[in-house]
Amino acid sequence: MLARTRSPRRLTTALAVFGLLTTGAAVQMTTAATPAHAATPHRVLFDNAHAETAGNADWIISTSQPDPLGENASPSVEKDWTGALSSWGVALQKTGNYSLKTLPSGSSLSYGGSSSTDLSKFDTLVLPEPNTPFTTAEKTAIMTFVKNGGGLFMISDHTGADRNNDGYDAVKILNDLMSNNSVDSTDPFGFSIDALNIGSDHPAAISDSTDPVLHGSFGTVTKSLIANGTTATLKPSDNSSVKGLLYRSGYSGNTGAFFLTSTFGSGRVAFWGDSSPIDDGTGQSGNTLYDGWNDPGATNAALALNATAWLAGASGSSGGGGSTSCTAAQLLGNNGFESGNTTWSASSGVITNSTGESARSGSYYAWLDGYGSATTNTLSQTVTIPSGCAATLSFYLHIDTAETTTSTAYDTLSVQVLNPSGTVLGTLATYSNLNAASGYTQRSFNLGNYAGQTVSIKFTGTEGAKLQTSFVIDDTALNVS
Repeated sequence: MLARTRSPRRLTTALAVFGLLTTGAAVQMTTAATPAHAATPHRVLFDNAHAETAGNADWIISTSQPDPLGENASPSVEKDWTGALSSWGVALQKTGNYSLKTLPSGSSLSYGGSSSTDLSKFDTLVLPEPNTPFTTAEKTAIMTFVKNGGGLFMISDHTGADRNNDGYDAVKILNDLMSNNSVDSTDPFGFSIDALNIGSDHPAAISDSTDPVLHGSFGTVTKSLIANGTTATLKPSDNSSVKGLLYRSGYSGNTGAFFLTSTFGSGRVAFWGDSSPIDDGTGQSGNTLYDGWNDPGATNAALALNATAWLAGASGSSGGGGSTSCTAAQLLGNNGFESGNTTWSASSGVITNSTGESARSGSYYAWLDGYGSATTNTLSQTVTIPSGCAATLSFYLHIDTAETTTSTAYDTLSVQVLNPSGTVLGTLATYSNLNAASGYTQRSFNLGNYAGQTVSIKFTGTEGAKLQTSFVIDDTALNVS
């Protein structure tokens, strides 16, 4: 199509409306200078009942168990809690969005009981290199927890890392959990852990700007660390949701996955092939520890924290069957733009019924860029995603362009999530003139990580100085359930 033009009347009206909307947004930002805390904190249980402190391991967030707040109720630095995982725990605690507990040594994992550490009272279970096998009852509890909506974080070490000399290492124990349980022993998560001892490597992340673990609210993940660890073999024919996120050097696809995610039932699963990345180098005296958490060649902190956030948003009910529920709803106002310039904050003329493009349904739509000159258009709306909800953002997108290149992205559209102060929490996707195609295509993104928060969904179209590219959006939705 030809480069677009606007009538002076539409420009003036839209500018006035945009001014009112942005003024209101500025007031909101002033009164909410920090990210909103979850109304119901995400509940995470760290396991210490399976020899996680055997040998030189010290895989605990605090020596105060089950409640780390008994050691320090307001931790600000990792040394406020004692344990090689204290950096992980303190980072979560400082957000105000998490309630953390530890299953103490001598306890057992259970599901559906009355204990304060029963899995039904949690959203996520972290297994940081277990060194004693799970009982039959514990395996049933773990698998039922995940199936009913819980998040499971499994962290292994290399084969032969039998820290308490009982004949079992984390590779054997976690493989046994997946292959020998009463709930589903037919490769339920779609992967198995390799019996390897890889000396050293910095596994690299795949390219996927929409993945919430690689591009989450705690930062962008680029690499991790292997310091005697292992990998996993993916079996997507058993579970199509399994996805490798970071791979050992020279590997891709179904082999050499160092970090992966999967789903099972209503729950989520993450696997990490080495405990070295979660070790912050501090802990109880007598242990030989190394700071992998802050390894300069890796982004381990962002990976651990983003994965925890993703796992904690596993389903519409908290804790794999806990008491918190979510009322299904569509949260975006004026989601088909048929009310014109209302609800959304938009650059002048973006929300339009111009005949220059076509709405997918109705008469109005959002048209970003399309001028053939240097232009930046934005479209955004602020919403509060209820705690304990699964959330999915969707919209229909049409892109047409006068660009002829097949290799250079001259004009782009970014889709981002921002907090009330305007900080970008995550970039869901970036499209360009290279994605031009006829008709509309629906795009969908999981926003479960942002449950319990007030966020802005923002589209930003940036056009170069010459040929036009139009980014046309219609029929948006942010569904929670």
